[in-house]
Amino acid sequence: MRKLIFGLCLGLMASVASADGVQNKWRLEVSGNAESAGRIVLQLAPAEGYPITATAAIPEGRGENDVARDVRTALQAAAGKRYDVEMDDGEDVLVKKHEGERDFVITVVENSVQGVKIDVGAE
Repeated sequence: MRKLIFGLCLGLMASVASADGVQNKWRLEVSGNAESAGRIVLQLAPAEGYPITATAAIPEGRGENDVARDVRTALQAAAGKRYDVEMDDGEDVLVKKHEGERDFVITVVENSVQGVKIDVGAE
């Protein structure tokens, strides 16, 4: 039953995120401190082609700026040179396509870190 509910939640999150459609730049707003250890899994899906998955392992006790830095590091490692990933305002992560790349959608697939919320929005 939990797997069914989890699957439905993932589908709902993906459909909400894709409601914005593909864009060339996205902002991830991280809020809250890590009250538990866990992981944050993100998927960057270009308009055409294969999606990229990034996983950030978050230790308990990390502040929101450190969680955002962990997310940025995971996205940079997964996206390579195809996308520019940078910090903004300490707790925000900006993801932009490089010239010649396709517009994309970014979604939070999993967030098991208690106390941390990530809002995804097109820029």
